[in-house]
Amino acid sequence: MKAHPDIFREEGGAALPLAGIRVIDFTQVMMGPVCTQMLADYGADVIKIERKGAGDLSRSTFKPVAGNDNPIFCSLNRNKRSVEIDLRDAAQMEQVKALIAGADVVVNNFRAGVMERLGLGYEACAQLNPRIVYAVGTGFGETGPNAHKGGQDVLAQAMSGVMARRSDAGAPLSIYATALADYTAGMHMVQGVLLALLQRQQTGRGQKVNVSLYNSMLAMQMQEAAMIMMEDSEVNWAAMPLSGVFETSTGALVLVGAFKANPLRDICAALELPDLSGDPRFDSLQQQFKHKAELHQMFRDRFATNTREHWLARLEEQDLLCAPVRDMREVLVDPQTLHNRMIMEAQTSTGRKLRFIGSPIQLSGAQVALRREPPRLGEHTDEVLNEVRASA
Repeated sequence: MKAHPDIFREEGGAALPLAGIRVIDFTQVMMGPVCTQMLADYGADVIKIERKGAGDLSRSTFKPVAGNDNPIFCSLNRNKRSVEIDLRDAAQMEQVKALIAGADVVVNNFRAGVMERLGLGYEACAQLNPRIVYAVGTGFGETGPNAHKGGQDVLAQAMSGVMARRSDAGAPLSIYATALADYTAGMHMVQGVLLALLQRQQTGRGQKVNVSLYNSMLAMQMQEAAMIMMEDSEVNWAAMPLSGVFETSTGALVLVGAFKANPLRDICAALELPDLSGDPRFDSLQQQFKHKAELHQMFRDRFATNTREHWLARLEEQDLLCAPVRDMREVLVDPQTLHNRMIMEAQTSTGRKLRFIGSPIQLSGAQVALRREPPRLGEHTDEVLNEVRASA
């Protein structure tokens, strides 16, 4: 792997695992940026190519705060450099090609065909640099009947069957509120890039990496799909008869009645109910499914009589899986969140306080840190292009 002059090192001098890897990043919104942020966190020199005058769409998703980029952009673009380019300008396009010729990885999440029309498709980039790893993230794939559709998290939830999965068939269909398709596909793209870099060490050649929101959502449902294809049977983990969300006098908790020899007996002990596991209505999983509504009503009646803390303690005494249902504000100040180093914070040179979610991957030999604050649009244009000229 080539070493670039701007190899970053964490405090103490240990090189990060991707130090020396240069990534030319054409991504925007979430799927692509969350991939390249992970690469940047672990030392890659990520050069974000942004549209002149506008930049990444997520810079303007919400109104900027005090003239700065909004937290959505900041959460996805730390440790990167920004270059503002007009790709319709022939001279600037040549500079981009020069960057690709000296890089290790190109990443984009444009709709299928956009990079080819720009003259920056895989074949063109591989001619510039046979060692290039070229990663593409689309909505549904680069080819096939839905390749033309725009890639978007909610569409992938709907098209892949994820949106149709509910704990209760009577519940209305709804959008899952967190961008799980974008995040999952972005992490699959990280894995693809790393695998391709490893194979390049063996072959000396780069290759193309393809991921899509659709494929990632299908992969997430591997268990459910196999049950349908091999047994013509449905499995729904959220609809299991001894699991559910229940309100107490002080808030909701979730209970998972599974992975035990007789979970119903233990739930009844925790709730101070007679042992229902010997009752013919509930003495098998099939019977519990059949009488689930009756069973859950008994659970709800008991949980409503005391506090969440009381019931969690009693459930845990029986070694049952349970947890409080919390909102994000509670989670962000949880001692476990802080202990796990999942909050990253720093102050910019202008005094702005930055607070992000840290890396979920933590290595004992390489610690993620905020080495670069999220870049202003075009902040590093001159710096990067001067490097291109110097290396010509």
